[in-house]
Amino acid sequence: MSATPAEQDRPELQKVIQDVVGPGFVGIQMRVNDERGEWAGSAGVRELGSPEKPPTDGHFRIGSNTKTFTATVVLQLVAEGRLGLGDPVADHLPGFGLDRRITVRMLLQHTSGIFNFTGEYHEDGTVVPGITWAGREWVESRFRTYRPEELVELSLSRPARFEPGADWSYANTNYVLARLLVEKVTGHSLAEEMRRSLLGPLGLTGTVVPTTGPELPEPHAHAYYRYEEDGEERTVDVTRQNPSWISSGGDMVSTTRDLHVFVSALLGGRLLPAPLLAEMCAPHPKAGYGLGVFVQEAPGGGTVVTHNGGLAGYATLMYGTPDGSRTMVASLTYVDDAGMSLAGEFQEVTRRLVGEVFGGGRDAAAEPAR
Repeated sequence: MSATPAEQDRPELQKVIQDVVGPGFVGIQMRVNDERGEWAGSAGVRELGSPEKPPTDGHFRIGSNTKTFTATVVLQLVAEGRLGLGDPVADHLPGFGLDRRITVRMLLQHTSGIFNFTGEYHEDGTVVPGITWAGREWVESRFRTYRPEELVELSLSRPARFEPGADWSYANTNYVLARLLVEKVTGHSLAEEMRRSLLGPLGLTGTVVPTTGPELPEPHAHAYYRYEEDGEERTVDVTRQNPSWISSGGDMVSTTRDLHVFVSALLGGRLLPAPLLAEMCAPHPKAGYGLGVFVQEAPGGGTVVTHNGGLAGYATLMYGTPDGSRTMVASLTYVDDAGMSLAGEFQEVTRRLVGEVFGGGRDAAAEPAR
């Protein structure tokens, strides 16, 4: 297959994504916008057993990049005076018995201490399980519907990880509560509010805020999951799944074009007043996490603002300079498993891609997919 003009224009970018594809990584699509214009390319295959490359305008599950969208909607409500970052969440959601010390800001920055319903992973290696989201059991139950209230109630039935505001720990529960907060304050579903304030104004026609629907719009690349059964390894296409198990912490679908438009508009100051954008991008000292984004040192100096996402065979990268003038968005499809055996390789891939786009080929530290 001959290269597209975009690929011929930026052979160094096509080479770096071509090098990504290998055992486990099925395909990749990437879009870069910088001072040289826009480039989009893909490598690998769209589906196992097919020679067709992934589409450069394909839909994919964006995982925890959803959190950046959710945080932006919450901050827009703050800008409108309908919420305050220092508000006790319990004042708006009185039915859960939340600790009154937990504020809106703590939800967005993962400093609430609330148990993570997908499980807690402690520094000493101990794991406290939450809902089933891995292994054969998840594959067989991947069309189950979870209500957001159900996920919150599960979390609140477990001991808090720490006192509110005392530490930092990534917890999907924070963003399910943020969803319920938006819905309570506006009287609309989070999907409706996102369409009103983000998707419609930005023309994000390829972005979907799913609830329980398992389908992905065409075109799309396929994602896979493997597990062992009766001594044999089985690989299952898990492109279709009910994403309600991760709710507003990771259930959205988008495209590289739409993610570029979103992150460049956000960082370019078109979605939030400057003081709120500055607060969003003020990193917590423990993890570099602001309010829905990570802020990291760029390999070429300066900083990049990012959120990555991982969801059962899909991994998403979203990076931008603080002014939004340079962005990189990519979707990788791969064969996932309960041991997350490709996690190390994913970190290396991320370093290479970010280093190529933001550092002239120098490696960067990678924020893990969540």
